[in-house]
Amino acid sequence: MPRVLSETDVADFRDRLCEAAERLFAERGPDAVTMRQLAADLGVSPMTPYRYFEDKDDILAAVRVSAFNRFAEALEKARDSVSGARARGAAVGEAYVNFGLEHPHAYKLMFDSNQPHIEKYPELVAAGQRAQKTMTGYIEDAMAEGLVDGDALQIGLMNWAAIHGAVILELSGMLPPGGAHRICRGFDSALMRGALPRDRDAHRQV
Repeated sequence: MPRVLSETDVADFRDRLCEAAERLFAERGPDAVTMRQLAADLGVSPMTPYRYFEDKDDILAAVRVSAFNRFAEALEKARDSVSGARARGAAVGEAYVNFGLEHPHAYKLMFDSNQPHIEKYPELVAAGQRAQKTMTGYIEDAMAEGLVDGDALQIGLMNWAAIHGAVILELSGMLPPGGAHRICRGFDSALMRGALPRDRDAHRQV
């Protein structure tokens, strides 16, 4: 008769399974990893993972939820650690690049194109929305101080795309070590110059 598992037992094994999945999915790709491989990696029977997750997509969604929330938490802490919009923007950018380079497996899985049907996983939707807010919050700070003018969502998405590209380039070896940080700092400076309100920008040129 199977042992009755406590909530702690369940949570611990789910965490272990998600850690194994994060590594294996990133190393081999989602299509190459099976529930059997995950079980073998943990030294349990092939059916054991099904006691905790419905299928591989269910595990993958849980891994992405964890990754997005850890990512968002890192950026939120960075934003709250300093005062002033410029300092906050710089801190968020540094935290973003640090997360991507320090957690490459999690980062790659967050943006893998082989996403499960997201409508089945409301926690994944919420985690993704939380992450997106981290990329508009410091833009809103800059707007409140009169440093930036425009659509906070669109500017945030443009900034996100630029930083994401730099991180992926460094992770793939297309940029030298430190390259993503340099691009992020340069883009942040250019963003502030290019997104200034027109009257303020004109005043600066007089």
